[in-house]
Amino acid sequence: MNYTLNQLNIFLKVTQTESVTKAAEELHLTQPAVSIQLKNFQAQFEIPLTEVVGRRLYVTDFGKEIAQSAENILNQVYAINYKTMAFKGQLTGRLKISAVSTGKYVMPYFLAEFLKLHPGVELEMDVTNKKRVIQSLENNEVDFSLVSVLPGALNIEQLDLLQNRLFLVGNKDHSAKKTQNAIKVFNELPMIFREEGSGTRVTMEQFINSNNIPVTKKMELTSNEAVKQAILAGMGYSVMPLIGIKNELLNGELQIVPVKGLPIQTVWSLIWLKGKRHAPVVKAYLNYLNQEKLKIREHHFDWYERY
Repeated sequence: MNYTLNQLNIFLKVTQTESVTKAAEELHLTQPAVSIQLKNFQAQFEIPLTEVVGRRLYVTDFGKEIAQSAENILNQVYAINYKTMAFKGQLTGRLKISAVSTGKYVMPYFLAEFLKLHPGVELEMDVTNKKRVIQSLENNEVDFSLVSVLPGALNIEQLDLLQNRLFLVGNKDHSAKKTQNAIKVFNELPMIFREEGSGTRVTMEQFINSNNIPVTKKMELTSNEAVKQAILAGMGYSVMPLIGIKNELLNGELQIVPVKGLPIQTVWSLIWLKGKRHAPVVKAYLNYLNQEKLKIREHHFDWYERY
């Protein structure tokens, strides 16, 4: 046996996601790189660790046992690293955060400097849909969740990070420049919706329902990026968070369609279960945010004020 820690980590992520593609995305590696390491790891065992049926990857019973051992080994390695850094007086630990998909445009800016200041801190951030984000918080799987629509059923505490503004967005070919009536615009234009459970969709539907707006043309896509690409291709229009379309607005590929009642304003909030006992690294991060969030907003999000 001559497997590496990198191979153990890749194999563990593949078993957790049951997908080479998803594992590559979460590890920020290319799919071929993950496939090669998985193949090299498998070559050291006479018994299959995974199998592909149809197009789906399954983990064998033996593979599940190896995955458990791999997780134990990696946890021991993390513990050694933590102890070494703690002995040197450095802040150590693992910070676990789940964020709704559009939150990927927000959360990194509120993490980057903290991680630079504390190299002994490891980050686990799951960027997924709102339903999964709330589930992970409810199951106490994460320290924090980043949302733009607060969950109604959970007893939580929150720290507001950034205002969230949502506009009706079209591509460069849209010609209307004057502010128009929402009922007229939404009824005439082909509207693109996010999937059920998306925070952006909830906000968009609340605006539509509260203003009694008839929407006759409808398309549904499962990510903010997919919606953006559809708009760029001229397939329709959608209400989108300003945070995710900065570059396209600046280079003129997308434009804001002026509509009465827009933008919709919500808040990006970091939330956690009320009464949760935080580890030292989590407390340190909260203290950091309370002290630095205004500076972060001014430095990275000043362009917001143009819209």
